[in-house]
Amino acid sequence: MSENIKVERNERVATITIDREQRRNALSRGVVSDLRDAIVELGADEELRVLVLTGAGEKAFCAGGDLGDQQPGGGPLGMHHGRSGFVELLLAMNRCPKPIVARVNGHALGGGFGLVLNCDLAVSAHGATFGTPEVKVGLFPMMITAVIQRNLHRKHALELMFTGRRIDAQRALEIGVVNRVAEEGKLDEELADLVDRIASFSQAVVGLGRQAFYDTQDMNFEQALRALQSELTINTLAEDAAEGIMAFMTKREPEWKGR
Repeated sequence: MSENIKVERNERVATITIDREQRRNALSRGVVSDLRDAIVELGADEELRVLVLTGAGEKAFCAGGDLGDQQPGGGPLGMHHGRSGFVELLLAMNRCPKPIVARVNGHALGGGFGLVLNCDLAVSAHGATFGTPEVKVGLFPMMITAVIQRNLHRKHALELMFTGRRIDAQRALEIGVVNRVAEEGKLDEELADLVDRIASFSQAVVGLGRQAFYDTQDMNFEQALRALQSELTINTLAEDAAEGIMAFMTKREPEWKGR
């Protein structure tokens, strides 16, 4: 149990909620640590197919770093080392064997914007906004730059970071921040449509493909092709691959084993 997050399970899906509504679900060190631990633990749960990440309430998904949580323990160097927790959280998300879907229930700013981008997919409420307002207080969104530059076109990314302006959900959809924008009051319905479809496929194959995607994203073209050639061979050896092909040939629904 944690005072920073809560976890709810519903059959094949686990929802992780940042539970600091009064602080607009800002990222304290405790939140960051608890999120990382939850993702690692739930990612290892063989019964789960998909993880959903969201924030408490309806106003904010996550307002970014908690500026009131800048504890000086160990001086400037200690603060520097303390920030490694956010790095470990982003890495844990990438290494998780389950797809992670952001349920963007409200504003996603700064580090919260980075969390949305670092999820595999994102469904947004109609009234959500997105942005990197750090420049307004004399900071730059350094910690999430690596995530931003891997997800957005350079000019879109730099405009957000240089100006600190927010964009609405429709603009976020246009530039690839989110996959879907739900109609008013239909966020969970839109989310379920996406999550249930992902959960209906082989957990083993989706996990294998997800990891291959991230493992090869920074390779050059030939390195990626060679690595993916090997990944396809591994994929064909999976029991679920044989089951899927047999089900297709015999015109029946496959029965996935997760192996």
